Amino acid sequence: MRLRLRLFEFEDLPWFPATIRAGMMDYLRFMISLLGTYRPIAPLLAEGLARTAQTRVLELGAGAGGGTETVLAALRTHGQPTATITLTDLYPQPAAWADIARRTHGAIGYEPAAVNALAVPAQLAGFRTIFSAFHHFPPEAATAMLRDAVRAGTGIGVFEGAGKHWAELLLAVTVLPVAQLLLTPFFRPFRLSRLVFTYLIPLIPLCTIWDGSVSLLRMYSTAELLALAHAADPAGTFAWQAGKKRHWWGPQVTYLIGWPK
Repeated sequence: MRLRLRLFEFEDLPWFPATIRAGMMDYLRFMISLLGTYRPIAPLLAEGLARTAQTRVLELGAGAGGGTETVLAALRTHGQPTATITLTDLYPQPAAWADIARRTHGAIGYEPAAVNALAVPAQLAGFRTIFSAFHHFPPEAATAMLRDAVRAGTGIGVFEGAGKHWAELLLAVTVLPVAQLLLTPFFRPFRLSRLVFTYLIPLIPLCTIWDGSVSLLRMYSTAELLALAHAADPAGTFAWQAGKKRHWWGPQVTYLIGWPK
């Protein structure tokens, strides 16, 4: 899919109800964790940590923390036994994050205050990552995010859980909505509002269908990712690479990763 459209996503809108946004994030977290979407990029991220002599991953735009536990487990089997992850977001979700922190005995922590991915506070150190969210940023903002990482001298990895194919768009409007309806009662922590806005007033699934479809249309190609990186780092102080990693059962992850030379 070479088409790239700058359409809006509901979860980006500042007035969008937090309850509906949280329900959508709960679904994404469950599915990304269930499918192990980001396991294929663990070796890349482990290499980034090794090259920058860090053990802490600072996740930007973490949403509900979907797949973070899977990434942590994979890192620890790829030469990073002491790796930890700190979740951050412009719209923090401490309730969901606290549940993850409890399950991982603190190996995955979080920053309760809002964090702007384009200007990360200096006290929040670590190898920066952003999963399933880089497409939310227009080129100017995306470049600013990468530039901020370059300025701070830390590595950064951008990971999107799709290969940008038409088949993925078809899944987003057919199979995945059915899965959402079937699996919602099993999402934790339990929220009555999630059931109400899934089954009685189906705002969560309808908005998820729209946002999931638009996400694919907004994704950057690997060539565009490299162009953004070079614009953010004109002096070439970072080593950058972009590409796609295929999961053993078929789906792809599109990535951009860079660290100081």
